[in-house]
Amino acid sequence: MTDTATSPLDAGQRLLAIGLVLGVTLVAFEVTAVVTAMPTITDELGGDSLYGLAMAVYTLANMVALVAAGELADRRGPTIVYVLSIATFIGGLVVAAVAPTMVWVVVGRVLQGAGTGGLQPLAYTLVSRAFAPERQPKMFAILSAGWVLPSLFAPLVSGWVVDTFGWRWVFLGIIPFALAVAAMAVQPMRRFGPVDAEREPSRLPHAVAAAVGVGALATGLQMAQPLAAVAVTVAGASVAWWALRILLPAGVMVARAGLAAIVAARILATATFMGVDTFIPLAADRIHGARPLVQGFVIIGAAISWTGGQWVRARRPVDQPGPAVRTGFLVLALGVVLVAPVLWSGWPLWATFVAWCVGGFGMGLLFNPTSVATMEYAEAGNEGKVSSQIALGDALGFSLMGGVGGATVAVADRGSIDITTALGLNFAMAFGLAMLGVFASRRIRRANA
Repeated sequence: MTDTATSPLDAGQRLLAIGLVLGVTLVAFEVTAVVTAMPTITDELGGDSLYGLAMAVYTLANMVALVAAGELADRRGPTIVYVLSIATFIGGLVVAAVAPTMVWVVVGRVLQGAGTGGLQPLAYTLVSRAFAPERQPKMFAILSAGWVLPSLFAPLVSGWVVDTFGWRWVFLGIIPFALAVAAMAVQPMRRFGPVDAEREPSRLPHAVAAAVGVGALATGLQMAQPLAAVAVTVAGASVAWWALRILLPAGVMVARAGLAAIVAARILATATFMGVDTFIPLAADRIHGARPLVQGFVIIGAAISWTGGQWVRARRPVDQPGPAVRTGFLVLALGVVLVAPVLWSGWPLWATFVAWCVGGFGMGLLFNPTSVATMEYAEAGNEGKVSSQIALGDALGFSLMGGVGGATVAVADRGSIDITTALGLNFAMAFGLAMLGVFASRRIRRANA
């Protein structure tokens, strides 16, 4: 490794950076477009009770795929992982596009999540292997920039497609983009093969168990029968707890100082973000009667400001990530508070757009320091394992809050509470998680500290 933070990238590094950004852009476009279309999909297929599950299974599949991808990238190199991930992703788009019921949309989301789940650990691994430590903060910020254009245009394009052609074309329209990205991104990855290192036993069975456990927990929370709900929830939580204790760094549950605290902070951050970002379009639809185009527009500012927060940290790297992460959590919590008035039908949606930009900026402020600090713990040959741990934390936060938040929407769908109360509970939980993140950030340490 000879490059520094100021020296020019060589041709291979430039091609690799472009390929990684294209992969992020593909994922960002799909995620943002589908979130915009989902209220319309559930309206047409009568699937309010599966709204949260359709979001949660995406990240549950991520949990399995990112562990498998991290191991396979270390053992076989990144290229084969990338090709398999793109192929699975395209298969999921096809299934969702032809879905006759909401159940098949959920199946399609599983495949989509499995496909995109392979891409994040690849990005972290390749940044760690191909770029000097001094350049990595900027590279993580460049990767986050892959969210900017999709955040600006995907909700608008998705809303227009839904209004003009129908929601199925949201999925079909992404397929050519995925094929083009794959054709452009594979070539620069071929220079990075497997790394000779001591191989640990596969963690894939534990990843499957964790996904099944979290999925059962989320399903149990949404059941109408109390006894069945308690049984399934407890069983799911038990299985997930057992598996995650093996998959995640020791001490994550108590935010033990070091890598465990970093991963704990990411779990709390992504759960906080999920508790608001996923349900703002639903509030715009159910409470404000907004069209799909407007529903998607309300949340696009957060992704852009998230990238802005990452660029701020990349331009001003920090020696101690803990205080920077704590600041990010406080700004994120402020964004949650400012978004809450969207629950009032008279509140202007443009104000919600501005408010959630604050939350996105907080995510950017904490995301870059945690990413950089995480990869400092990676030794040669196990970059895939460490990158999959931080990615697993992200997926876990999204899945748990998607399941819990989806449960409140399902309860509202059964008429036990109204949708305003359900969404209010989600926002309150998100704020509480952000406050827990403030405390977890106090125990974040760099690997060489």
